[in-house]
Amino acid sequence: MKYTPIAEGFVTQRQPGTPTSQTAGSRCVARATGELACSFMAQAGSGLNDFKPMISWSQDQGLTWSEPRLIWPALQDRCSIFGSISGAPNGDLYYYGMRTPIDRPGEPAWSEATRGLKQNELIWTRSRDFGRTWEDLQVIPMPIPGSAEAAGPLCVTRAGDLVCCYAPYPTFDPAVVVATNQVVCLTSRDGGRTWTHRAMLSFPQPDANGAESWVIELADGRLLGTGWHIHGDESLSNAYALSTDGGRTWSPTLATGTLGQSTGLGLLPDGRVLFVYNQRKHGTVGVWLAVAAPTEAGFGMAANAPVWRAEVAVRGNAVADFKDWTSFAFGEPSATALTDGTVLVTFWVSQPSGHGIRYVKLRLDPDA
Repeated sequence: MKYTPIAEGFVTQRQPGTPTSQTAGSRCVARATGELACSFMAQAGSGLNDFKPMISWSQDQGLTWSEPRLIWPALQDRCSIFGSISGAPNGDLYYYGMRTPIDRPGEPAWSEATRGLKQNELIWTRSRDFGRTWEDLQVIPMPIPGSAEAAGPLCVTRAGDLVCCYAPYPTFDPAVVVATNQVVCLTSRDGGRTWTHRAMLSFPQPDANGAESWVIELADGRLLGTGWHIHGDESLSNAYALSTDGGRTWSPTLATGTLGQSTGLGLLPDGRVLFVYNQRKHGTVGVWLAVAAPTEAGFGMAANAPVWRAEVAVRGNAVADFKDWTSFAFGEPSATALTDGTVLVTFWVSQPSGHGIRYVKLRLDPDA
């Protein structure tokens, strides 16, 4: 399989030194009509507790985009919200992520002392008009102590279940003991009124971390969960697991075979999986895309290649390891199959050539 670039550009460009200069977490949803929505967060600087959710729309299959607007402008000074949009089978949009109170302007969201996030909570909501208006934010109770790193979107299954995941992290309080060597799956079968939880991914090292985790429903009804497996500066394969019973139980945690950072998932019309991730240390530095058919016997990759090459992996004198994550120069990609038969990959950049949310539009040639 060969990836053929069709177009490349920006969903939005941001100006350095402004309250919205740094971007993060772009996620896209395509309507059957061809209209696209792209959500992302903007902030003054990486690592600060000031995420501002924004959204933009495209009417031409991702080539041009509307001027982004704040999703919750009244909340931007009261709480920092990091989240992702996703689409339900009936066409509704969902928003899922984490909300952190802002106690003072310019405060950090990250503690080097505890290697943790400021105490936050999980939230979700729904839009019936493709992201123009939203219902009130709802809280999902976290089942174990700690903060949440919730990078991926909520999955609405064909049966109507709400399924999401997060990686538990320490808080600013060193007395809070957190089981970080897992990614937790949360499931609601009653429209978000009550939730159950299971470990979606489990890592053997007690001091390991998960991050950038996603969960989607495959064409055959199985759930696929993925995550970045972090253990110090070791290069470990991105992890995955499968569920055949709607998230009640999960397979053993398996290895995708990709030595990347971050994970993002999408579905192709033929039922195969789009698996997109960052590569800052091994091989071509940039954003990579794989096409896979995962089973418990293996990830089943039919293709795995870079789709965008970075000018720099990190900013300044940082290294491309998790310990310097606030200096990363690109990341958090998403991959979306479009109604015109192409795939749109979006990701944030802080590169010499520009800052904001970039996109690459690709044609997948199966016989090349």
